[in-house]
Amino acid sequence: MRRLILGLLLLALVSIPGMAQASDEHKGQGYVFFAPGTTSPEAIGTMHIGGGGEALVCKGLGLGGEVGYLAPWRSMGDGIGTFSPDVSYHFRPRDGERKLVPFVTGGYTLFFRSGTANGFNFGGGVNYWFREHLGLRLEFRDNVSTTYATEHSLGFRVGLAFR
Repeated sequence: MRRLILGLLLLALVSIPGMAQASDEHKGQGYVFFAPGTTSPEAIGTMHIGGGGEALVCKGLGLGGEVGYLAPWRSMGDGIGTFSPDVSYHFRPRDGERKLVPFVTGGYTLFFRSGTANGFNFGGGVNYWFREHLGLRLEFRDNVSTTYATEHSLGFRVGLAFR
């Protein structure tokens, strides 16, 4: 299962540069992140690391996915894998200034370790493009497990975005 998920993510990331066109309009991006956070209702400190990519398919609408590892600070070896196919919307300014691009995102989340659990995620943030192909990504994300009992994993993500 993990190999399949990693293979699909790698395929998505490799195909993004091939979608580039001669115009200054970017058709996709990748990102990596680190996210300190907490769970709710138990208030356990967590960290979430991972990466993903998305293709911008129409105006600001994006389709993408990410894979990550979510673990409690007190026991890093007890973490779980996450896989999330997502939909996003990037609010692009009309005046041509494209350094600061806010976005919202959400989708399905698969939690996995020795078994699997279903859930969903939602959040939003901003990409600050300090170079043409490299930027800072700041994001808040809530991953919600719904298989057994509703549990939230809240995280503030700091990462790099590239296109």
